[in-house]
Amino acid sequence: MHIPENYLSPSTCGVMAAVMVPVWVHAGRKVRETVPREKMPLLGLAAAFSFIAMMFNVPIPGGTTGHAVCGTLIAILFGPWAATIALSVALAIQAILFGDGGVLAIGANCFNMAFVLPMVGYGIYQLIARPKDGEAVPLSRELVAAGVGSYVGINAAALCAAIEFGIQPLLFTDAAGQALYCPYPLWVSIPAMLAGHLTVFGAAEVVFTVGILAYVRKAAPGFGIDMADAKATQPEKASKAMAILMAVLIVLTPLGLLAEGDAWGEWGAEDLATMVGYTPQGMADGWEWTSLLPDYSLGSLPDWVGYILSAIIGAALLVILFRILAGSSKQKVDFGTN
Repeated sequence: MHIPENYLSPSTCGVMAAVMVPVWVHAGRKVRETVPREKMPLLGLAAAFSFIAMMFNVPIPGGTTGHAVCGTLIAILFGPWAATIALSVALAIQAILFGDGGVLAIGANCFNMAFVLPMVGYGIYQLIARPKDGEAVPLSRELVAAGVGSYVGINAAALCAAIEFGIQPLLFTDAAGQALYCPYPLWVSIPAMLAGHLTVFGAAEVVFTVGILAYVRKAAPGFGIDMADAKATQPEKASKAMAILMAVLIVLTPLGLLAEGDAWGEWGAEDLATMVGYTPQGMADGWEWTSLLPDYSLGSLPDWVGYILSAIIGAALLVILFRILAGSSKQKVDFGTN
């Protein structure tokens, strides 16, 4: 679902970035108001989980791949606006450092995966898991709500990406009528994107979301911003439990290399030319960003080693960045006593 460089026109990228600016500003204010400073590093850890989840590529018949995002999971634990900030930072690091997603397309990718996904997923989760008459929500109902919300959320994000792809050949063509950017119209992009997400990729999102949330509720109840439970006031214990899970997932990330092929809409220009019979001019002459660690690889090291090291680097950067944000924050949040 990461839209690459030059699949969207510069004007489309500009519009999507402009849409996200007020979203980021508002999300930043909400995070300062709702996330206690001492829990900001945990938000960075949650962003790292999303980063790592997106490295587990899952194949489907036809040679394309996809991945989970865990946007609804972060929204459940820290709130949807915090999820927007966490996922936006993760997506920016992926694009700038690893070349996963276009730098010019950061606004579009953040709109889809960091805004639409957690907002829709969290909204569905709230509808299903909302407590009645002050009763505690049973874990089983919460997990069902999380699963349904995450499934709907990732498909909503996929639909948005499909629309962004599909409007390109309708709006931007050359004198010969050939597409300048993504060549697939809406009647191709929408069913192609949703086919994988309604099946395999949506299931992967549910598995990651429900599995990690169940682990959190049992082993790390302090991971999140819910201060109602006395155990939730132990961020150090929560960090340790989540660090163990993260270490396991990092070691397993090379499983993502087993999936062959690219995700739909993420082909290189040469591969796309083979598929449609020409290279869209906007893609041929487009701007390219040279990432430091392209495709999560490190020079001549074996792919699996580069994958693990990239996961460590990405996760560490996210944790460090949010620790810096916590240290620079002057916010004071009073949750009262129970």
